[in-house]
Amino acid sequence: MHVRASPSVGLLAALAMAVVGLGAVSGCGSGERAEDGDAEARAQRARQVAAAWDGSEAATTWRAGYHPMGDVIRPPRGGLRSTADERAFRDHSFVLEGKLPATSPKKGRVAWVKGGSLDRPLVGAEEAYKTLSSGRAGGQPHLTVTGAELGEMSVATSRGPAVVPAWLFHLKGYDSPLEQAAVLPSELPRPPIRRADGVPGYPLQRLVEVSGGGRSVTVVALHGVCDDGPVVDVLETGGSVVLSASVKGREDTGYCTKQATSQRLTVELDRPVGDRVLLDAHTGRPVPHTPPHRPSPSWR
Repeated sequence: MHVRASPSVGLLAALAMAVVGLGAVSGCGSGERAEDGDAEARAQRARQVAAAWDGSEAATTWRAGYHPMGDVIRPPRGGLRSTADERAFRDHSFVLEGKLPATSPKKGRVAWVKGGSLDRPLVGAEEAYKTLSSGRAGGQPHLTVTGAELGEMSVATSRGPAVVPAWLFHLKGYDSPLEQAAVLPSELPRPPIRRADGVPGYPLQRLVEVSGGGRSVTVVALHGVCDDGPVVDVLETGGSVVLSASVKGREDTGYCTKQATSQRLTVELDRPVGDRVLLDAHTGRPVPHTPPHRPSPSWR
């Protein structure tokens, strides 16, 4: 197993740290650190999470559902043409100049390439646009939506690639549409294990993608501004892949501001993820794939 880190993807306020359970950072080198002898506690927690999930009813329910593991919003074919358009897409800066379909089917079918299908509730065009756009374009760079139609797109899921209904948003100046999956993911089963209590480590922020034939997993992890970055350890079993996030500490003990930064890390696995459940050791739940601007899936 190998880990590759990419540059930090943004700063979060101290409030964000509290929300995800990071807590306040009061001094450099004073927090939980990967090298402080806590590795065994994290490893033990990972083993407990794997044992709770492997062969459980929750795992069976998860495998039967539709859970995206890749992009559900895809720019026009060939990519965006300018830095301004890329920024607008990243900032959810869209302007609507046209009408969106007012009605649509109540459900749409998810069809897996390897066989099998599942009907899921379908999100209307107007609701989909609201999750796509922040509604605060103003005078800043933006992308202009001129209309939409219901079509299809391919999505990487926990059960392999699937073809799902998608809203195809037409953008001014582009020949191909922006695609956004129109079906809601399945509800996540209730975890068979509780959130970690007193175990060093932080929850992962989200899953970015599974690629490289399933041998590579990219996640977003949080760490403080006074440490040396996040670390993600992996425990692979026959039924699950458990990811344990922590941070590398620093030796200096100067004052540290109460901030956190998020960073992408790519973890190389010993074998493809396949239909194994990708789990966060700290929360005991599947690693969330929900992008920051979309509603989080509910728990039963």
